[in-house]
Amino acid sequence: MFFGTFTPKMDDKGRLTLPAKFRDELADGLMVTKGQDHSLAIYPRNVFLERARKAAAASRTNPEARAFVRNLAASADEQSVDGHGRITISPDHRRYAGLSKECVVIGSVDFVEIWNAESWNQYQAEHEESYANGDDAAFMDFL
Repeated sequence: MFFGTFTPKMDDKGRLTLPAKFRDELADGLMVTKGQDHSLAIYPRNVFLERARKAAAASRTNPEARAFVRNLAASADEQSVDGHGRITISPDHRRYAGLSKECVVIGSVDFVEIWNAESWNQYQAEHEESYANGDDAAFMDFL
C-alpha cells in the first residue's frame, strides 16, 4: 500500500526518483497513466491490468465507459524502476500533468499520484477545510 507525500525533483530527461518505500510494490512493473485532476497515476502492473480488464468488460454498450477505457489504454505507459529508483515520465504525460522540475508524489492507498507541485498545493488549499470538517462522504465511510 502507498502512503505519504514526497517532493522529488524531475530531471531534464523526465526522470523522477520514486520514494524508496514505494519501490518494492512496483518492482514487478508499473503502469503510468493520466489520472484525475490533471495528475498522473502509477499502478503496480498487476493491479492496473486487473482494473483495465474489469473496465473493458463493462464498456461494450456504454459510450461513456468506452471513452474512459480508450483514454485509459491510450495513455498507459508500461515502465519499470531503473537501478537508481527512477522512472521516465513521457513528454505527453508531462504536458498533461504540467510537470516540470518541482513534483509531488503521494501515496493514494493502492496507487501513486504524481502532481505538479503548484497544482498540488492549490488542490490542498481548496480541499483542506472540507477535509478538516469531515464534510466528505468518503470521510464518513472511513469512520
